[in-house]
Amino acid sequence: MGKSQNKVKALVSIAMLSSIAYVLMLVNFPIPPFPNFLKIDFSDLPALIGALIFGPMAGILVELLKNVLDYFMTGSETGVPVGHLANFIAGLLFILPTYYIYSKMKTKKGMTVALIVGSVLMSAIMSVLNYYIILPAYTFFLNWPAMSATEIRQYIVAGILPFNLIKGLAMSIVFMLLFTKMGTWLKKQASYNEYKI
Repeated sequence: MGKSQNKVKALVSIAMLSSIAYVLMLVNFPIPPFPNFLKIDFSDLPALIGALIFGPMAGILVELLKNVLDYFMTGSETGVPVGHLANFIAGLLFILPTYYIYSKMKTKKGMTVALIVGSVLMSAIMSVLNYYIILPAYTFFLNWPAMSATEIRQYIVAGILPFNLIKGLAMSIVFMLLFTKMGTWLKKQASYNEYKI
């Protein structure tokens, strides 16, 4: 397959994976006892598949496109895409470490380690970003009463951090089930596609 054909195949595949990710983003659900706006979805998994086949930039594009689609189709309660930006960053923090670790140890065990590290990094860094940027932005745009630093810390430790760990675990379990069935196919696709984005 020529380079231009490979490029077209990659772009078409990224568009398809972005559409699947957008649909998965709509199929979200809260988990008690966490606040209702913290919802689990599996929309990062198509981005991870894209990264494994076409390279990390493909994963970033899928994360970007699904959030742009959702923002224009669904909108945002704040009027600005604070939640979408948070979702985009969280997705990158999950898929990029997973991709890079798996590319160094291409085994089932390697993927398990990669998913665990991706989940932990995503949870830890999102906690910091929520403390300094995301929660203050929500407070500002939604005119919520300002929270003290102690209240924000408690909110993150009791809500956001454990929620993201659970979300990472749920995504890891679902992806490992897929990987068990699709691992060989994914490796073949990645080796066929010299064209990396």
